Amino acid sequence: MTRRDALIDVIDALHAEITALKTNDVASLERATTMKLAAIATVAALGQGPAGPELRELAEEANRLNETCRIYVNLMAANVRRRLQMLTGDHAGNYRPGIAAAYA
Repeated sequence: MTRRDALIDVIDALHAEITALKTNDVASLERATTMKLAAIATVAALGQGPAGPELRELAEEANRLNETCRIYVNLMAANVRRRLQMLTGDHAGNYRPGIAAAYA
């Protein structure tokens, strides 16, 4: 396997992670994450050599997709936090425009 092939596997796994996050499919998310980690381990095992434009482009795409995954996870966590705060009546963590300026 080449570094190019391994990076493509990382990208495919990240696409699968995004799909699983969008649909809240935990089993698919677990499989996609396992695939991603294996592909990343393969990239690492293939060593660090000079990367041409194609490899850099693939790595940048993988970074963009990973960032998209991170955003989804953060949004989901914020949504859960907000729902828990509403259930407990704890609204202290909610953002209210203008309040921060009063304490500055």
